[in-house]
Amino acid sequence: MLSDVKIRKAKGADKPYKLADERGLHLYVTPAGGRLWRYRYEIGGKEKLLSLGSYPDVGLAEARVARDDAKGMLRQGRDPAVVKKQRKAVAAKEGAETFEALAREWHALQKDKWSPTHAADVMNSLDRDAFPDLGRMPVRQIVAPDVLSLIRKMEARGAKETARRIRQRISAVFEFAMATARAEVNPALPLRSVMAPLRKGRQPAITDLDEARVILAKTHAETAHPVTKLGLRLLALTAVRPGTLAGTPWAEFDNLDADAPVWQIPAERMKLRLHHKDDETKDHPVPLSRQAVETIEVLRALTGRGPYVLPNGRSSHRPMSENALGYLLNRAGYHHRHVPHGWRSTFSTVMNERYPSDRPIIDLMLAHVPKDKVEAAYNRAAHLARRRELAQIWADLITGGLPPPVEALDLPRRAKKAA
Repeated sequence: MLSDVKIRKAKGADKPYKLADERGLHLYVTPAGGRLWRYRYEIGGKEKLLSLGSYPDVGLAEARVARDDAKGMLRQGRDPAVVKKQRKAVAAKEGAETFEALAREWHALQKDKWSPTHAADVMNSLDRDAFPDLGRMPVRQIVAPDVLSLIRKMEARGAKETARRIRQRISAVFEFAMATARAEVNPALPLRSVMAPLRKGRQPAITDLDEARVILAKTHAETAHPVTKLGLRLLALTAVRPGTLAGTPWAEFDNLDADAPVWQIPAERMKLRLHHKDDETKDHPVPLSRQAVETIEVLRALTGRGPYVLPNGRSSHRPMSENALGYLLNRAGYHHRHVPHGWRSTFSTVMNERYPSDRPIIDLMLAHVPKDKVEAAYNRAAHLARRRELAQIWADLITGGLPPPVEALDLPRRAKKAA
């Protein structure tokens, strides 16, 4: 029998030679000094050799266990060399079945059921948040702690809503893998109970992007005055305060720059003091997306002869009550779930999760009061170019898959003609 000392002393010679252990196991020593474990066995009247690895990667004890494993296969009438090839083929196949490969296969099958915007959002979220940690891992090797680790990282940066969506999408990929016999368990499924709780604000708001799109679709389908529906659409697109939008006169939308439209909301309507050195109030500029301008022009055809963009239904010389927007949401099934002011939370949550480095600019877009003088100085810079980019990104996200207002709403003939 061999010992570790004897094996370590084995050196290369002019010709290869063998050092026998027992029961068919031996060490094959090459002229260059390589030491390879081999097991000699007989099956079907033929003598065969099975390679068990090299020393010291495979120690003496491990080599003996591998030999005994091979002898067990022989007792079952199985050829150890054939089993080894089969195991190698399975390992290679499983190695190719990475999480990213299966996720993309799953996405390709699902995307025709979704709007192009939603399909892109799903893949972008996986690419951004799941693939860096799980993408290259074979699906059969991924366990619950692997998924939990990436979820905890997302929650730590404040992206709790996105973490929940990512868990759901990872879970869907594993359900697909299980259905196609490429995984046995779904490690994301039991993590629902350990997700960080969401803190609800004072104003009920749905902050999931997919659900937010559904809100617009449902309110467009409700029986309500088209001006109210357009008002809610414009509120979602601009994320201004409901009271600010409800009282908007047409004069603020006159003379918009065709190339870079900006809605200048006077400071006296904003009720906002920015604590600059003179503690003066400032007008609040709202860069308008293409969809916002489109909505404004349809509204102009409906209410442009009066003083207010959103007039009161009983008197065109009075602004609409913001309660009218809330009643529309209630009729669509969002009572105590989403209020007009909730669009600001939706915008803040979605955009901060996607662009955390732009948090100060996103706060600026929401006209949040700066906490200190440093922020006040930052805000004075306005950053209109980036605000315009973010406004358009948000508009594309929230209206993804929805038809333009002239198609989505039952508009009077004059509005359709103008649009």
